[in-house]
Amino acid sequence: QIYFGVCVTICVTASWVGATHCIKYLYLHRSVPNTGYSNNSNTLHHHIAVSYNAPFFTTWFCTNWTVLFFPLYFICCLISTKCESPGNILRESVRNFRDKGFTAARFLTRCSLFCLLWVATNYMYIHSLRILLATDVMALFATNVSSVYLLSWVILHEQFVGVRVSRRYNFMCSIYMSYTPSTPSSTISIVGTTHNFSCQTFITEHYFTTQSFIVAVILCDTGIALFAYMDGITGSPTLGGVVLAAGAAAGSAVYKVLFKKVIGEASYGQVSLFFSLIGLFNAALLWPVCLVLYFTRVETLHWEQLPWPVLLAASGLSLAANLLGNFSVAVTYDLFITLGLITAVPVSAALDVVLYGAHFVGMKLAGMILIAVGFFLVMFPDNWPDYITRLLRWSRRNRHGVQGSQRRDIVDYRTGYIRSHLRSPSGRVR
Repeated sequence: QIYFGVCVTICVTASWVGATHCIKYLYLHRSVPNTGYSNNSNTLHHHIAVSYNAPFFTTWFCTNWTVLFFPLYFICCLISTKCESPGNILRESVRNFRDKGFTAARFLTRCSLFCLLWVATNYMYIHSLRILLATDVMALFATNVSSVYLLSWVILHEQFVGVRVSRRYNFMCSIYMSYTPSTPSSTISIVGTTHNFSCQTFITEHYFTTQSFIVAVILCDTGIALFAYMDGITGSPTLGGVVLAAGAAAGSAVYKVLFKKVIGEASYGQVSLFFSLIGLFNAALLWPVCLVLYFTRVETLHWEQLPWPVLLAASGLSLAANLLGNFSVAVTYDLFITLGLITAVPVSAALDVVLYGAHFVGMKLAGMILIAVGFFLVMFPDNWPDYITRLLRWSRRNRHGVQGSQRRDIVDYRTGYIRSHLRSPSGRVR
């Protein structure tokens, strides 16, 4: 699973970076010159019109591709030998929702609300790319991990499964709430087994772990603040772009936590059906918004100059990233999927330096470093201090062992002991 996890991380990083940079390239596409004559004279005027400035149309077009979730899942199930008939695939996906108490009207209402949340989140992400570099937006979006952790405490009253699994903490809490030992270190018998449980050690470890999470959230928020003020706040659009990117990260966290709250544990068929319905609702209900924004000239589109290859590449890579994010759990750990969010930042930074001559210095670089540190603090297991302690003990034991062997290798001239198999430690011939 680790080898598969490394491959998944590489694929998630490549698809996420590719989709983001394709969308960024849409805004950087060459301008279209429009020539015309004035009414009062024959003077020729040259007007420069932006060829593409349509973040909502891009969001709508990319979201339509999520319709392919369930057809791809359907085809994969048909290819596999586990499914008996095509009808069983659809019935199994629908029956799981019916078993959870969802009626048709209630389920479609939930899908429409999640569709609006999905579109709003992606719109803020795509719109922020019109203002900021792709690396800046991806670094800000990586803060959604800390937002997921906070919202899971407030809404789910637990540590979110998508970020970490804290079974040891829940097990120890259940013991500690039902048993109060008379001494700081006591022995507890549970189901025929004996556990040495130190309440003082457990409370200290839990306090230290909670403090590290709080520090991680503070570091992520500090990184966002550094991004917001890196170009000042007077006459600079950077603050608006940072707000949009941070809002996209918060929207993604709200989507994940609400999905866990409303839908619960979902199978692959349920997830595929849910995403396909989101794409159908998006295509059927939100196309009038695209027309209104186009005819009111809020968004600029030149159909004859529309960069279809780049737009199709961005949509395909976005679909690939979403497929990997939802289905790669079958072959590896969820940790490797989430790591793709932060590993994409240095890859994107290299592309920005090569393609656009970007410079990452000062407050921008400091913000990226703080966000990365906060990201890894959240992603670390809850008992990571134990691993550090074990590593220090192992290194100390190994160092002492090497020194002890060196001391034994020294020749004892009093007895003539030279670690020989022919002489005893007293020096006598055996």
